[in-house]
Amino acid sequence: MIIHEGYENLNLLNPVVTLGIFDGVHRGHKALITSLVNMAKSTNNESVIITFFPHPRLVLSQDPTTLTFLSSLEEKISLLEKEGVDHLIIIPFDHELSNKEACEFIEEILVKKVGTKYLIAGFNHHFGRRRDGDFETIRRCAESFGIVVEQVKALDTDKGSVSSSLIREALLRGDLDEANSLLGYDYFLNGTIVEGRHLGKEIGYPTANIVSDYRHKLIPKDGVYAVDVFFEGSKYHGMLSIGSNPTVNNDPRKKTIEVNIFGFERDIYNSKICVVFRHRLRDEIKFDNITLLAEQLAIDKKMALRFLKK
Repeated sequence: MIIHEGYENLNLLNPVVTLGIFDGVHRGHKALITSLVNMAKSTNNESVIITFFPHPRLVLSQDPTTLTFLSSLEEKISLLEKEGVDHLIIIPFDHELSNKEACEFIEEILVKKVGTKYLIAGFNHHFGRRRDGDFETIRRCAESFGIVVEQVKALDTDKGSVSSSLIREALLRGDLDEANSLLGYDYFLNGTIVEGRHLGKEIGYPTANIVSDYRHKLIPKDGVYAVDVFFEGSKYHGMLSIGSNPTVNNDPRKKTIEVNIFGFERDIYNSKICVVFRHRLRDEIKFDNITLLAEQLAIDKKMALRFLKK
């Protein structure tokens, strides 16, 4: 996949195009991308995804610090590279772009800059100022420039159409199984190891404290999770805690992400790791003392290994 920052001097071959944010690159996105790639192959043309950075909500929100997403730009690129797309165009998003009407965007960018010949739209696709450009508006305008337009149907589940918002809601309420099913892969977090208080080591379960590499990365609901940990090309099993550690911490505002990597004793401060959430084990619990906490951690480890070794 060739990555283009901006849309100048592209020189694409009769591009078949879709565009969107693709937060998380979930199963619904993949169905759309499959249609895109198949159309490009059947017409002997190039498949092109257009996305935007930063996320439009970060630019337009009154309080962007509260916003969370399923993937950073780097994670999104990595996920899209697996889908067999020829080109990814990353368009800088700003207030000027947000004020373009849908037809203006189609003419100025899709036609004159990208050279779009085919446009594949999602089931609820909107773009343009205030998202006024619904599918019919997009279709009429695009066809007036000779672009062939197709719309892909929604990928439905018993809880509604697969969407990034549906997945975010599942993660925030602790329904990891549903979130992973909707994603089509297990949710993951890339982060950096920082020094903690070393309390886990005192009770036989040393932990590595993780700070997310993407400040807007959605962190799942507080609790204990069975995870796989990827570090320097190797995979390890582990259990991860998200929360305030109420047994040893009286300030609920001080939340951490800590992973106990099974059979791992190296000092990896300032190192990069990736944790993949395989199963949610339980809610966070406040114990009367650390002895009871250690006993529960032993149970958690057995449960985690049971799920991870399936």
